[in-house]
Amino acid sequence: MPELNATPVTFKCKICGGDIVNNFLVGSCVCAHCGNKWNLEDMIPDYSQYSNIISNINAANEAVSNNPTVVSLERAKSLLNFAVEESEELDGVIASDLAKMSRDEIAKIDRMQGYMKGMAFFEKQNYQGALEEFEKIPGYKNSDELREQCKVHVEKQNKTNRFMEVFLGMLFPAMLCIVLKIAADMSIAILLPLFLGLSVVLGFLIYMGGLPGSIVKLASVLSIAPFLIFIIIRYDIHIMFFKLCKLIFEYLIQMIKYVLVDSKK
Repeated sequence: MPELNATPVTFKCKICGGDIVNNFLVGSCVCAHCGNKWNLEDMIPDYSQYSNIISNINAANEAVSNNPTVVSLERAKSLLNFAVEESEELDGVIASDLAKMSRDEIAKIDRMQGYMKGMAFFEKQNYQGALEEFEKIPGYKNSDELREQCKVHVEKQNKTNRFMEVFLGMLFPAMLCIVLKIAADMSIAILLPLFLGLSVVLGFLIYMGGLPGSIVKLASVLSIAPFLIFIIIRYDIHIMFFKLCKLIFEYLIQMIKYVLVDSKK
């Protein structure tokens, strides 16, 4: 983290008249022209009223200077917020310098936290979450490069999700039509339009998302258990697999025939 020492000029040098820069962390004033130094206590009137503010700023700097963590960054922000509040209760240029200095460092810590969150999401392959965090901190470290990588991963995940949406949209109609075929021996001419219609409707609901889409996905997954129980009860276990495979094969043949031949009549 950059040093917390860049503050506006508040005094002139007693020797050369140059600009004085206050280094609150080191506790000294330095002339930008001749390099002479003085202790802050000697240069700032009523220094004691600023001592607690400066102490909080120093503690914040120590909290993030070496291997910062989520906890240490939050502690640093708390200390800096206290420094801002105390500075705003005082008047004068020094108080204004300290308040601005604290706010600037809070903004830097926010960027650092955003980067850490983005990296945490990235390592867990939550690329959408990482992308959102990196977009908030353009130009910070390698966030721009990571943002582009996240976009590629998100696009791949979206393609996979679209495939799953199509599959889930077809899952329940397929099981329903199989049950109707087995239990009621319904005609393929009826079951095929039923399957296609339900697949389109349910697939659209899943694609739109929200509560209806979530309900459809949950119902599709939960319906697998009763479907398997029905199959097991209806057929002997040792022939269940073969009959089911044969039924699915015949069903696919009828679908292809309907699409390629019957639908063109």
